[in-house]
Amino acid sequence: MNKIAIVFWSGTGNTEAMANYIAEGIRTAGGEAELFGPSEFSAGQLASFSAAAFGCPAMGSEVLEEMEFEPMFASLEGALSGKRIALFGSYGWGDGQWMRDWCARCDNAGASLLDENGLIVNEAPDGDGEAACRELGKRLAQW
Repeated sequence: MNKIAIVFWSGTGNTEAMANYIAEGIRTAGGEAELFGPSEFSAGQLASFSAAAFGCPAMGSEVLEEMEFEPMFASLEGALSGKRIALFGSYGWGDGQWMRDWCARCDNAGASLLDENGLIVNEAPDGDGEAACRELGKRLAQW
C-alpha cells in the first residue's frame, strides 16, 4: 500500500480543503494518507513515505507562505531527489507564478513531479476543483 504524506499550510481554509479532497482520492485508490502542518514535518520523515503532496497558497507577490511553510520546504529540498511528489495550492490573484517557481525548485532538486504544473484552484475549490483534487490523490496513490 502506498503511504503518502500531505503537508500543507492554509490561511483561509482553501488549501486545507484541497488537502482533504486529495486525501479522499488517495484513500479511494487504496492508499494511506497522513496530513501534516509544516511544523509537524521534517526531512527525516520524508523517507518513510512512498510519495508526498505539498500544499501552500500563493501569498504576497506570489510566493510560498514565508513564516512556516517556506522554511520547512527549504529544509526538505536536499531530500527531494528521486522522491515522487505533487504540489497544490489556492490563489486569489496573479497568474500562478508561485506554482511555476515552486515546480522549478522541485525539478532542480531532482524530484519526480506527478504533474509538472502542479494543481492550482482559484479561491475555495468548487465542484471541478474538488474533483481535480480527488483525481490528483488517486493518481498519486497509483503512481
